[in-house]
Amino acid sequence: MAHTAQIPPQCPAQIDGCEIISELVGLRDQVSELSELVHTDTLTGLSNFRYFIQALEHEMERTRRTGHATGLIMLDLDFFKKVNDDWGHDVGNKALVLASRLIQASVRKMDAPCRYGGEEFAIILPSTDRHHTLLVAERIRELIATTPLTFEDSEIVLTASFGIDIFTGAEKGCAEEMVKRADGYLYQAKNEGRNRVCIAPLDKKEDHSSVSQDEKDVLFGLFGRGSDLSDSSY
Repeated sequence: MAHTAQIPPQCPAQIDGCEIISELVGLRDQVSELSELVHTDTLTGLSNFRYFIQALEHEMERTRRTGHATGLIMLDLDFFKKVNDDWGHDVGNKALVLASRLIQASVRKMDAPCRYGGEEFAIILPSTDRHHTLLVAERIRELIATTPLTFEDSEIVLTASFGIDIFTGAEKGCAEEMVKRADGYLYQAKNEGRNRVCIAPLDKKEDHSSVSQDEKDVLFGLFGRGSDLSDSSY
């Protein structure tokens, strides 16, 4: 969610270097910095849970007004407890930072990547349909699986499991219920072997939705493996 630029206050007496105006600008900057800290996860630099819920509710309301779907990706690093147990919490933190960097490199500026809690992340994709949400999730899944965490003389291969929910405006319920649905598919991915993406079926039949290898090749060919996609569209 973009922040609008603020117009600098002007001294009513038209005095250059007005101390009151300078103090006001300083106070406003401090308030802005504090507001940013309240909504930012200090370890990863991603938005935190508090911001995530507000942003998701906002995008769901936008979907109701415009009819443009909102995609939600929930992802959880696989076997993260083992990373902490075997290598220590400092390495575990490095794994979280790496995952957050790969997530940020795979989304647009208009998207909202967040640290949901622990080793779980959430990504809100405004105006994004089912197919393109799957593309983004598969790209992040593959980036994580092919970008090992290196430290000292060691290397750890990470993977993550993903759950997706799409809000089209026809569904009832609040942000928490959308999260619950996406979390359900995340745990389905865990139960089916991890390092995969699960999504709600289109109908009552078994869902075979997936991203083809050709589509993966096109996506990676367009942007380059590990490149910064912050300005890209899906």
